[in-house]
Amino acid sequence: MHQRYLTKQIKSTKTQSGFSLIELMVVIVIVGIIARVAYPSYLSSVQTTRRSDALTSLSQNQVTMERCFAQNFSYSAACTAMPTFPATSPQGYYSIAISTQTATTYTLTATPVSTGPQAGDTACASMSVNQANVKTGTSTTCWNP
Repeated sequence: MHQRYLTKQIKSTKTQSGFSLIELMVVIVIVGIIARVAYPSYLSSVQTTRRSDALTSLSQNQVTMERCFAQNFSYSAACTAMPTFPATSPQGYYSIAISTQTATTYTLTATPVSTGPQAGDTACASMSVNQANVKTGTSTTCWNP
């Protein structure tokens, strides 16, 4: 009789270890919901960060244009430092073009490369700066991310 009581007591003190299928499925659903909310926010942050590639390129080209103007008193005169347009930004996310280039004016414009990862950035589909340092963009957040 004593043996039977001991065996029963040993069996009842065993605990289960591990997760049940329901607990595992609840965790997977919660992770899925968090990922569904967080991923678009992550992509938006990445696109905003990539805009610095366009801002850097526009600023560098603007400095070069001003250096040429200081040497020749014209934005359209031949200058050895003058960049060739259209150009690609340093990281390759944007195409840089020049328009309205005259002796006294120019406008530099950055647009996302159509086949690149930045092509879906509709918030800042175009960013421009001119000789007077007037900055324009598709959205007001383009120049101040």
